[in-house]
Amino acid sequence: MDLSISPALETFRKEVADFLDCAPTLEIREAGRKTTSVFAPFRETMAWQKILHARGWAAPAWPIEYGGTGWTVEQRYIFAEEYWKRDLPPLLPNALQMVGPLLIELGSEEQKAKYLPRILSGEDYWTQGYSEPGAGSDLASLSCSAVADGNDYIINGQKTWTTMAHESNRMFMLVRTSSDAKKQHGITFLLLDRTDYPGMTIRPIIGLDGFPEQCEVFFDNVRVPQSGRVGEENDGWRVAKSLLKHERGGSAQSPAMRRRLELLHREAAKAESPLGGTFAEDPVFQRDVGALEAEIASYEHFEKLVMSGHPMADDPAMPSLNKVMSSELAQQVSVLWNRVCGIDTLPIQLDALCVSGPRALGGDLALVAMPYYLNSRATTIYAGTNEIQRDLITRTLPRV
Repeated sequence: MDLSISPALETFRKEVADFLDCAPTLEIREAGRKTTSVFAPFRETMAWQKILHARGWAAPAWPIEYGGTGWTVEQRYIFAEEYWKRDLPPLLPNALQMVGPLLIELGSEEQKAKYLPRILSGEDYWTQGYSEPGAGSDLASLSCSAVADGNDYIINGQKTWTTMAHESNRMFMLVRTSSDAKKQHGITFLLLDRTDYPGMTIRPIIGLDGFPEQCEVFFDNVRVPQSGRVGEENDGWRVAKSLLKHERGGSAQSPAMRRRLELLHREAAKAESPLGGTFAEDPVFQRDVGALEAEIASYEHFEKLVMSGHPMADDPAMPSLNKVMSSELAQQVSVLWNRVCGIDTLPIQLDALCVSGPRALGGDLALVAMPYYLNSRATTIYAGTNEIQRDLITRTLPRV
């Protein structure tokens, strides 16, 4: 990837910057400042997606024939840089970064025509039905069953940690359709056209940060059409691995990390250190933030290498490596945010975190630092624990 200054790229950067300076509403900007996880406030973020879609910019990485931008990797990276400079809410990933790219890769032509336009426009939002109480990182142990009955499946069982299910109108999920073979071979991937089927119950789970981002979902003889199957029956494990590739890779994240570092330095320049002076003058803080900056710079080069289409980007270990690095860096940032904000992070201010809520005690960073820290504890667990990812990385290394 070559981001050296060129007239064409500078013109593109100005086009992006001008649009991002003018297009978001005040509520959308506030939602961005109050984002404390991968999932920004739902209503404002979906409104923002509609604005981006009208400009043709909702899915920069999608192929142009399916509504993507046709941008080069350099342009996509510049877009991400300008986007995060303005603290705008990240678009919700389940549809645009997960099931959408999966359908482009493996969906039927009928499924693409039916679902992709509504994903882009924000008319549909999808939740992911993977994990179960007894099947998290060991996902192949899932037991939620789907039994064929005519042209339908009848689903029974439970899913948990089903992100944003209470806000979604569609679901993609894994179900067990056979127990006769190796457990990975009896799984099927389904698309559900609704999240309000008779017999389907959604219960939000309140997280450590105080918000109902996750849910548990129960199925009691829920009848769904077999036309929602992606791939063949009992071949869902292969489909799921393809989706996980998109989930663990995602879009450019290093610009977001650099923005979080910028906010950290801004706070450190005025926050008093217990050792005297400001945190910016504290040698221990300087050491720790310097080490974090070096790691983020390393991750940025890794990300550019992967995005550039370098042959090593095809290595099956890359999505796992990306997931490990990005999740652990997010946790490190959250620790330093709380260190510089100090006791101002301790009050529980759930109302102030809501868009158009009351004014917060303390500064903007203090408001989000503790919820971001608590939410980021899960980053090394979801999408496959980092221990599992390291095992997958090790398996791909050449034997000596």
